[in-house]
Amino acid sequence: MDRIISNQLLSWKNKANRKVLLLRGARQVGKTYSVRELGKSFKYYLEVNFESDRTVHEFFQKDLDPKTIIENLSAYYAIPIVEGETLLFFDEIQTCVSAISSLRFFYEKLPGLHLLAAGSLIEFALNEIPSFGVGRIESLFMFPLSFDEFLMATGEYNLLMLKKNASPEKPLLEPIHNKLIELLKKFLLIGGMPEVVKTYIETSDLLRVQEILDQFINSMNEDFAKYKRKLPASLLRAMFEGVVYHSGQKFKFSSMSEVAGFRQAKAALELFEKAGLIYKVQHTAANGIPLGAEVNPKKFKIILFDHGIFQRLSGLHLSDILLAKDFTAINKGNLAEQFAGMELIKNSLPTIKPRLFYWHREKRGSNAEVDYILQIDERIIPVEIKSGSQGKMQSLFLMLSEKKISQGVRVSLENFSKYDKISVYPLYGINNIFNR
Repeated sequence: MDRIISNQLLSWKNKANRKVLLLRGARQVGKTYSVRELGKSFKYYLEVNFESDRTVHEFFQKDLDPKTIIENLSAYYAIPIVEGETLLFFDEIQTCVSAISSLRFFYEKLPGLHLLAAGSLIEFALNEIPSFGVGRIESLFMFPLSFDEFLMATGEYNLLMLKKNASPEKPLLEPIHNKLIELLKKFLLIGGMPEVVKTYIETSDLLRVQEILDQFINSMNEDFAKYKRKLPASLLRAMFEGVVYHSGQKFKFSSMSEVAGFRQAKAALELFEKAGLIYKVQHTAANGIPLGAEVNPKKFKIILFDHGIFQRLSGLHLSDILLAKDFTAINKGNLAEQFAGMELIKNSLPTIKPRLFYWHREKRGSNAEVDYILQIDERIIPVEIKSGSQGKMQSLFLMLSEKKISQGVRVSLENFSKYDKISVYPLYGINNIFNR
């Protein structure tokens, strides 16, 4: 299955001044698969899984000298570890904190060795090592499949090229647009988890897909016990259900009062963030760039890391999505906004931890909210998500006027088009905004 991050991994492989690479992301988003695919381009490939093979922890207990470590690993696995010829992969590294500590020494003493590490709960372990590798380690952030990757996985390469080349000035032919809408509906049900997409491609059975998603949800619930002993797994499950219910809305801790107190609720959200299960959409005043300079930390919305899991937890029905000509009914669960936010994240720079922003003006009798605010180069671009193909844009026009912004974006089920100050992008083509 082709992944866009593969190009980033190859670029890292070929760098002259290469650092140790840390691949970060939630569980089962395809980190291990992508590294194994990269490993095929090396003469030797050695995968060390610190979760399944606890014996190797001993190699990191006394001496963190890289040469000693690779001598032991090479002998233990009977695989040569040669600079420039071997890809050494430390998987589930969060289970061995001393192995994380060793990474910076590899950069210093064996700069020619290709060393890549990954771990689904690695953010928790990094808290225990405040400056584990500043300047010596680089990161790539990985997410579930984007819609573009879904098109590649289903063999729709020609359709993908047409979509990529489309713009408000160059809309698609209606039959092409309609076909993409139908594929989008399926993708909204399936989500971007690699195993789920693979199941759909092999079986075309959407009911089986839903079963796999339910299995993911069960494993997520089991993982809550690993997050933090001070917070009971039952509380984390209840909090997560509450987060799903309030997804796409301004989050209020008071809405969680029956589940947890303020401190517990705040701690739970931090754990979900570190595990890559949720992303905050932060409020910004948007008076200038960078957008993060005017963030109000008390105002934020939350979206889940995968829209397939989101639609299962929200109790949305297959028939509603497949038969609907627009997503108005479905978007009662904010599915369109959820999908759009994750598409923006998936198409941002993978070398930087992603951030999303929105704008909200609260005045008596004159509330206004714009779903996403983007910074592209030196420009601020407000983006309003519409669930169907119609809808007023009062908030968008108000922000354009108030902030003196020349252009805004509307995302809906319409084809690419343009109305005066508003550029229209279909929901399936929201990442085309970055081509402006």
